[in-house]
Amino acid sequence: MDALSIVHTESSIGWGGQELRILTEMEGMQRRGHRVHLVTADRADILQAARDRGLPADGLPIAAKKLHALRAMRRWLAQNGVAFDVINTHSSTDTWLVALARSTLRGLPPVVRTRHVSTPINNAWSTRWVYQRATAHIVVTGEALKTQLVQQNRFDPARITSVRTGIDLARFRPLDRLDARRRLGVDARPALAIVATLRDWKGHDDLLDAWMILRARIPGWQLLVIGDGPRRAHLQGRAAAMGLAEDVRFTGNQDDVASWYACADIAVLPSYGDEGVPQALMQAAACGLPAVSTPIGAIAEAVVDGETGFLVPKRNPVKLAAALARLMNDNALCARMGHAAVARAQANFGIDRMLDGMEAVFAQVASLRKK
Repeated sequence: MDALSIVHTESSIGWGGQELRILTEMEGMQRRGHRVHLVTADRADILQAARDRGLPADGLPIAAKKLHALRAMRRWLAQNGVAFDVINTHSSTDTWLVALARSTLRGLPPVVRTRHVSTPINNAWSTRWVYQRATAHIVVTGEALKTQLVQQNRFDPARITSVRTGIDLARFRPLDRLDARRRLGVDARPALAIVATLRDWKGHDDLLDAWMILRARIPGWQLLVIGDGPRRAHLQGRAAAMGLAEDVRFTGNQDDVASWYACADIAVLPSYGDEGVPQALMQAAACGLPAVSTPIGAIAEAVVDGETGFLVPKRNPVKLAAALARLMNDNALCARMGHAAVARAQANFGIDRMLDGMEAVFAQVASLRKK
């Protein structure tokens, strides 16, 4: 394949799986010989993260749908856009800014819109213009998200491709448990682990409610809360008020997630918001952990109910506790599901599958410019 020049845009200033996907994909494409560049909000966490990884990135005031943001995006595209083969947008705001700016300029490359979550899209004429006219192709991160756009919005399925986020299987794999616990200072008690940004819709409050039920029935376990975010103070305060401080450990953000998973026996993510295929659940599977989650977005592509874990209804701490208890009380079931999770991860979750998929989309869309 000929080398491509791809510019990514991202208006979100937060940090989570979406930002990690963008950087992971950019690094992978760069290794394959493609040219990559990031245009993001000047206050975004991803800006410095990209630079720390040696990825070229520019910060612009594009965090909101404002006139000054449109001007900034238009100015950047007017000066630099023609040198790229594809523009890949990632959030609503930057997609709108790119679409509007591109409509006033000539010679710019076609747009690929990546949707990372299952947030419903309205059917207003303006929204349909963005997705069906201003955008050449839509990438979603799970088949369930594609089905949603086809059934609810009547978007052309031929212009939508599902490309699941890939993970580094050399990094995310079963590790030595005793060594990991020694290095990270985790005691010998069995453990549940949740890896997620501390946002309300990731379900941490429901997990604490479930933990109160489990603590009374199955004592002697601990809960590792890995990640940071706007809800940290609330969650720590609530855990303390519930008398859970000795059982629940808040670690903050951690780079070596694989080692934290090695300290755990079960992964959990009771999300009730908009999801694609959460990287945390794919990482847990690759590390050999069964998982309990919810059937939100495309989570069912990461956790096969009854095979690699259990899916329970959202916002239901009682059923969440019951599913967790099945695994906590059955070491053989835990081991069987953990082995199945590793096998599924190795067959389906590798980074090369993501890069192959995105390369194919970018090449197809870039060819439109030559017609």
